[in-house]
This record gives sequence, structure tokens and C-alpha cells, in this order.
Amino acid sequence: MQAFQRIVITGKPDDNLVKETIERLVRTLEQRGCEVSIDPVIEQGTQAQGQDPVLPRLAAEMDLLIVVGGDGTLLRAARQVARFDVPVLGVNRGRLGFLVDVSPERFDEIEAVIDGQMILDERLMLEARILQGDQTIAQSTALNEVVLQKWNTSRMIEFETWINAEPCNRHRSDGLIVGTPTGSTAYALSGGGPLMHPGLDAIALVPICPHTLSNRPLVINAASRIEVRVHPDEIDNVHVSCDGQTDLSLSADGRIEIFASPHRLRLVHPPGHRYFDILRAKLRWGDGTPPC
Repeated sequence: MQAFQRIVITGKPDDNLVKETIERLVRTLEQRGCEVSIDPVIEQGTQAQGQDPVLPRLAAEMDLLIVVGGDGTLLRAARQVARFDVPVLGVNRGRLGFLVDVSPERFDEIEAVIDGQMILDERLMLEARILQGDQTIAQSTALNEVVLQKWNTSRMIEFETWINAEPCNRHRSDGLIVGTPTGSTAYALSGGGPLMHPGLDAIALVPICPHTLSNRPLVINAASRIEVRVHPDEIDNVHVSCDGQTDLSLSADGRIEIFASPHRLRLVHPPGHRYFDILRAKLRWGDGTPPC
């Protein structure tokens, strides 16, 4: 018996290559007797502002979610379904593709996954909350990172970081990346942060263009609770985002709380997947050519 019978497919909207891959994928899966549903966002295009996504409503009806596109497409889907413990498989129709690691030419790998031949990888996610006094006024999750950064100003911003209610640092910089091991190959990497194996329970705090050279990336236990307190004069010049896709507005308190989400993304890989093979391929380690 197949490991996955009811399958939902989503992908990058308004992309002909993605639509072509999905059409081939649907034919392949239906020939195997799978029940296949398509996320309406594929045909409707970019989701309208304020419109509720369909994927969470389909979560109870799916055994597996297949995402066709790039890492950004998978990030969007992951935040919608992670709380339902739905396994997610990525098919790469983007560029770099650290998360979507199945080639659209390797449908045999997808069929192997359908048959239960797979590697299941649980990825740490973050939750960010905007605080006003003791109240949470906005919140979102992130698979890669929560970013606090300056906007609408050319000056650096000032803020403090507290970890487990203990003062950590007072910052003057362009911002701060709070990233997961999954996100260590994303924005945090370009900011000089460390690469972290996805099996680690850790969070990295990576300053963006800090004023002092001693303000270095800091790796802490994922059980820690991080609070960022923005200087009152800077609140209108600070932007908070989750995975570069969800924006949160600061309250008058200028406080953000960040901690590990109780939900983890169940990321599916085809048989033979090896993390360091991915790093060598994507970062071009050891082949004498510059990285992408």
C-alpha cells in the first residue's frame, strides 16, 4: 500500500514552467491511483491581500503536500500547514533551491516517496509576537528567519536584545536576523552568520551591519526566549518581517518576542538525500568556481 494516497499540490503562481510540471505530476500521480487536489492559488495568481489561504482548509484532507517552485514558495506553504503536521515535498522550479530538492526531471524520486521510500526531516520554526504591555497584538511564524531592520531612514537603529529575561546586548546597527538552522543558508548567510546543520536545536542572532566589530553572530539554545526592545525614537524606522513574506507592525512599546514554535515543518526528501551533498552543490564547495 502507498504511504501517501491523498495529495495536494501547490506552487508558484503565474509561472508557466510550474504549471507544466504540475500537469505532468497530476497525470503521474493519478495513474498510480492517488487522489490529487490543486491549490486554487495556481490558477488565481498571487493571493489577494486579506484573502484566506486555502491550504489550511485542505490540511485535514491531505497525506502529503507537494510544492512546485522555489524556496520562497515552500516557505509560504510551510507557514500555512506546519501546525497540521502535514509532510511537505519540494520540487525545484526556482533557482538555488535548498529546500525544494527534487528535480522536475526526476519523477521517479517522487514515486519512491509516494511508496514510502523517503527521509523525513523535522525543521525548527520560529514564532514572532509583537507585544503591547502584556498583550500580543500581532504574530506570525517563520521557517527561515525573523528580521528586524531599518527602513525609511539612512541612519542605524538602536535596540536591545534580552535572552530568557537576561540583558544580552545593546545594538546600533541596520538590524538583526534571528534565524533557524534552515535559515542559516538564507539571509543569515549573506549577513555573515554561521551555517547550522538542520538537526540542531539552535537559533542564531546575526546583526546586520553592526556599528561595533565586536557585535558578532550569537548561537543560542532553541529553548531560549528572545525579546527585542526597540528604542522609542526608532519605532517608526523599524520593519519586522517573517521569511521576507509577512510583515508585522511594531506597537508603541517597540517590543518583539521570538521563540521556537511548538510546530515543526515535516520536510520530506527522496531516498539518497544527503545534506552535505546539497551544500556542496549549491555553494559550489571544492569545485574551484565562485558560489551562486
